[in-house]
Amino acid sequence: MKEKITIKAAEMFLSLGFKSVTMDDISNEMGISKKTIYTHFKNKTDLVKESVLRVFEGISCGIDSIQLEKKDPIEELYEIKKFVMLQLKNEKSSPQYQLQKYYPEIYTMIKAKKYENMAECTVENLRRGVEKGVYRNNIDVDFISKLYFLGIDGINDETVFPVSQFSKLQLMEDYLEYHLRGIVTQKGLQTLNKFINENTNQ
Repeated sequence: MKEKITIKAAEMFLSLGFKSVTMDDISNEMGISKKTIYTHFKNKTDLVKESVLRVFEGISCGIDSIQLEKKDPIEELYEIKKFVMLQLKNEKSSPQYQLQKYYPEIYTMIKAKKYENMAECTVENLRRGVEKGVYRNNIDVDFISKLYFLGIDGINDETVFPVSQFSKLQLMEDYLEYHLRGIVTQKGLQTLNKFINENTNQ
């Protein structure tokens, strides 16, 4: 039952936001009593933490699977972007921003985990891209990986990029292109242009 509650809560938090979903909403949606939820979670903060960790682990496993396919490094980044956006579902709820605002301790914990995971993933992608000749061989891999993380984190800041003005999907699309244009070779640019054209024609 604990797992079922965590899955349902994660789904509702991502769709409707961490602030607006109450324990009553979750119990009503599941057709169980609030007491049953409190048997497994001491409070809403505890449930938010479990839900966030579950979503994070799901996304991490998915990214690992994509990386195991050893695709072209540029294609890999587009695959990861597509996968992550699917997992986060409703772009209007801005889960990261709400988490930071209402549950800062959980946000800090997950940000550290995300950085650790993403740093490893990005460094591996950059090194492989250099080896394959699609990224410039004079880039500072460690610097670029940190910069990429800061950018991904930054575009989720709604004080800078309000959802009323910027679509999350378009932000990710534009940032990925911005990142890649700074590091690709002529060979890599051909692959990048293919993905830009595909996305423009969708």
